[in-house]
Amino acid sequence: MTDEFDGMYETFKALLDAFPPSEAVKRLEMLGVSREIVKEIRERHEQQTIRIKELEEPHAVVLGNRDTWYTGPQDKDKCWPAIVDLLRNDGWPDEPAIRNLDDSSTRVVSLLNHPKEKAFSTRGLVVGYVQSGKTTNFTSVIAKAADRGYKLFIVLAGIHNGLRRQTQARLVQQLVEPNPTLWSQLTGLEKDFTPQENPASYFGKSNKTHVLCVVKKNATVLRKLARWLEKAADYLQDCPALIIDDEADQATVATKSINPLILDIMSSLPRSAYAGYTASPFANLLIDPSAVDLYPRDFVVNLPKPEGHFGTEVLFGRYALDGEDPEQVDDGYDMIRSVPEDDVVCVRPDSKADVEGFEPVITETLSRAVDYFLLTTAARRVRRRGNQHSTMLIHTSVNTSVHNSFKRPLERLLTRAAQSLGDMSSQSRLRALWEEETGRVPAAEFGEKKVAFDDLAPELPGVLRSCRVIMDNSSSEDRLDYENGPVVAIAVGGNTLSRGLTLEGLSVSYFVRAVSAYDTLLQMGRWFGFRNGYADLPRIWMTDELAEWFRHLATVETEMRRDIDKYMTEDETPLTFAVRLRTHPALRVTAAAKMRDAVVAASAYGGTRVQTHYFRTDADWLRGNIAAARDLVSASVSSAVRIEDRSGEGRYVFRDVPHDVVTSFLATYKFHDKSPENDSDLIIGYIQKRIRAAGSLRRWNVAIVGNPAGEPFDLAPGIRVGLSTRARLDVSNPDPHFADIKTLMSRRDAAVDLDGDTAKLNEKGIMDKRRALLPDTGLLVLYPIDKFSAPSPTKKRRAPLDAEEHVIGVGLVFPEPLHGDSTVEKYISADLSGVRLEDEDYSLIVEGEDA
Repeated sequence: MTDEFDGMYETFKALLDAFPPSEAVKRLEMLGVSREIVKEIRERHEQQTIRIKELEEPHAVVLGNRDTWYTGPQDKDKCWPAIVDLLRNDGWPDEPAIRNLDDSSTRVVSLLNHPKEKAFSTRGLVVGYVQSGKTTNFTSVIAKAADRGYKLFIVLAGIHNGLRRQTQARLVQQLVEPNPTLWSQLTGLEKDFTPQENPASYFGKSNKTHVLCVVKKNATVLRKLARWLEKAADYLQDCPALIIDDEADQATVATKSINPLILDIMSSLPRSAYAGYTASPFANLLIDPSAVDLYPRDFVVNLPKPEGHFGTEVLFGRYALDGEDPEQVDDGYDMIRSVPEDDVVCVRPDSKADVEGFEPVITETLSRAVDYFLLTTAARRVRRRGNQHSTMLIHTSVNTSVHNSFKRPLERLLTRAAQSLGDMSSQSRLRALWEEETGRVPAAEFGEKKVAFDDLAPELPGVLRSCRVIMDNSSSEDRLDYENGPVVAIAVGGNTLSRGLTLEGLSVSYFVRAVSAYDTLLQMGRWFGFRNGYADLPRIWMTDELAEWFRHLATVETEMRRDIDKYMTEDETPLTFAVRLRTHPALRVTAAAKMRDAVVAASAYGGTRVQTHYFRTDADWLRGNIAAARDLVSASVSSAVRIEDRSGEGRYVFRDVPHDVVTSFLATYKFHDKSPENDSDLIIGYIQKRIRAAGSLRRWNVAIVGNPAGEPFDLAPGIRVGLSTRARLDVSNPDPHFADIKTLMSRRDAAVDLDGDTAKLNEKGIMDKRRALLPDTGLLVLYPIDKFSAPSPTKKRRAPLDAEEHVIGVGLVFPEPLHGDSTVEKYISADLSGVRLEDEDYSLIVEGEDA
């Protein structure tokens, strides 16, 4: 019986190449296979599909009625095994790297339609990380889909020739060259799509090859492709097609030319699946789901962060999210170097009128960044491991004439560096820089051994001889070419370097270009990715404002991915969930046109913590908040039902304080303008709405948390606590009165008014206990903070608070509502009037870059 079943199951798997699962089962029944065996076959197949659906990674939100037909590679496959062989030859380990790639690509293919279904038009989105291997993932998806019978593969590869060529080269290397008889190509390394005379030669029944087409998102090119496919309609009825949209948020969403052309191409293909790939899906998630568009209605897949990947959070740190212990959220590596605001006008025109004739000045910070690039390249040569290329990126402007103006000053700088290498003063300067940088970021923390200056110094002449200055932009002939031996290059560019294109061996970035949207900013970060063999060496020079934007963006990114994971566990589908994107006072989520279908998310604070981490440090502002805090404590003393004096621990708790005492305090306490989530009007409105709706939040517990060892601070007669210490992040800021302490409230503080032992409770445990003991009571915690607040020696990225008066921090804990939550809404738009911004230039998608 077992042999008969195994034989029939193999027959069923063979039938799956020609029929969807339900049809394959019917064919078995037509062949006279017994009901019992058919039932067992269905059960085994369902077990396989459940295994795919329940993979620990990647997480996915899926439209409920989708069949999972693909259960993984088979022995007869040709394309996927070839990729595995190539990756092994490149040093990829089977565990975990290749297994993770296998799992994630299998999950994506399982969400496509079976290629033999009569008609389908699937729309999905795959969310990765910047420079994290998305190309390898979609190449693997193409390979597995080809192994199962997909015929046509159209890859939309950004808007620039550089990225299109790089993508074509990767796909040819990993798909075509290992199996040349299985593939036909409509595009080549040096040529984008041009119409072919005879569609039948590609799609006729006599041609069994897969067809690969790698095109730019350019109106001229896509129009040619759409018309050609339209003429080939007779041959496309039985042609299952997969469209991969690399950088799917760029030029695809809400564009007058590209968006309709992609939809035209899909309409020419009766069996088509569209999968967008991006690390910045903000625009894609704001498309109107009810419109005929590319909203990912069928699936959203959240790729896991690969091991060893340098991402936004790792470099810049982030803020704690609801439910996280702030002490467990890192400040990021000490790899960011500050560019003073006064330097910006030296390397970037202040206005459009200043572009013509602009001549950059090599500032001290830029010169230092170049010196460090030469040193780190030499150090990597000593190590003789990892990527053979070494690149520095200079990105100050979108304007090509500004890029070109850097060539002579940089070449002169390198010439002087080569001529002065033997000078004692030059050697001393370089040695001091190297010792400072390697002291701030110890190699041992990354499993590396520090390279001594005396060991790298002999390599410097060779580094300088190899180093080229390359202007990589749409108007230049220069291009970064990593295919002909090791490259040492200082690349100056804009949009051509900011999307998708991999800068090999990127070690140093000098970045002062200001942009206005999350997605544009995130994609500018070419420094994200893998740094095998030199993880301790990368550095980024940027303004402190940009560093703060990236820190905010790391928080947005983490919160967005958590939302996707959360909805996956709640039986939501892409048509019933909406990812929330927290706002920033100086940044848009994406371009205005891409947000036209967005709605303002309702703010509901139930079950969350709100805390201050931005403060002003000037005396008048701080004195106002001290007065507000003293008024609150005095009112709490007179109105509380019970007062708990824990001054030995530096704490007080005032129980059952009326809500109007709390709202009066919130109306007078000043939150920092940079904290849109700490909006007193919004919070007061929420409290009042919840009181009206459910009678909840009428009573509050007010607590004071201090440090018993700190300097005594009086908040009311007989109410004294020691001041706490909260050092600020060590970043300068154009506003001399700005401080970011990043973390205020600990997990223990969120349980200050709970009875019993709470020391071992995690965040969920605290919220569960609040729901049980204090279901309708809010908690407000005051933190008197020492104005000096020197950092702990172990906190490398911290500096003294240095405020003019003591600081009052505020934390709020809202109980989770029992029956839904009351919401309030408020539009928060970016005020960009005082910022010099340069957004992405989309002229190429219409006019063409050698279209």
